[in-house]
Amino acid sequence: MKNNLKVERAIKNITQEELSREIGVSRQAINSIELCKYVPSTILALKLSKFFGKTVNEIFTLEEDD
Repeated sequence: MKNNLKVERAIKNITQEELSREIGVSRQAINSIELCKYVPSTILALKLSKFFGKTVNEIFTLEEDD
């Protein structure tokens, strides 16, 4: 699954640490999502969606092999 999390963070000019505090996860979790090493739970994806004011589909995109 691809994601635009890093881009959305840059638009809001916030660090991984700041985002992690806002969402309630570790900075490492945010880093892992950005590097596509971790697929977030539905709840976490929805929290990120709400925080950025975007739909889940605007942040996360399924790839053919998902």
